Amino acid sequence: MKDPSRLRQLTLFNNVRERFGGFMSRIPFALGLLAAIVALGACVNTTAPADPGAIRPTLMGIVPANATTGVDPTKPVSITFSHPMMMGMEMLVVLHEATVTGPQVAGISSWSADRTVLTFTPRATLNARTTYILHFSPGLQGANGHLINMGAGIAMGGQYVSRDMMGSAAGGMMNGQWGSGMMGTGWQASDGTFGMFFTFRIS
Repeated sequence: MKDPSRLRQLTLFNNVRERFGGFMSRIPFALGLLAAIVALGACVNTTAPADPGAIRPTLMGIVPANATTGVDPTKPVSITFSHPMMMGMEMLVVLHEATVTGPQVAGISSWSADRTVLTFTPRATLNARTTYILHFSPGLQGANGHLINMGAGIAMGGQYVSRDMMGSAAGGMMNGQWGSGMMGTGWQASDGTFGMFFTFRIS
């Protein structure tokens, strides 16, 4: 005679297998699919940074800021770029008196160790009650060889220098060089503008 308790155990097991057997059989497949999705996500990095060598530098900050008045005439001018700048680019940032074609202010330019901050210190105290124009050439280049993105300066109050602003100086290039009063080659962009300028005024 069969053991009644043994029969009850077998009956219970069969009932459980019939109700949940199909679900249990799908668990290994579901786990395998989940593992494949995780592995694929690890292979595809959608947040990887862009190649630094392909990024154009931009202006990040200027002190004194555009249109500032009451500026201390003894303080230097400081310009911050988003990326290291190429050697010699200090020659393409010029401080003028009164207008974008006005007298060029003499001074000393120096770079931070990482070449992202340019500091210009005038040789003499700036004139009182005078507006100064900080002029950036469109030929400015980062250390990676890419031209500066001047458009970012608009948000900081910068204005593009038009041919009309340059006046007769706009036609002053001879044999690839600018005439007296200009600052060397690289000052006219392909769109006909002559860089960007910012202003500040000494009290």
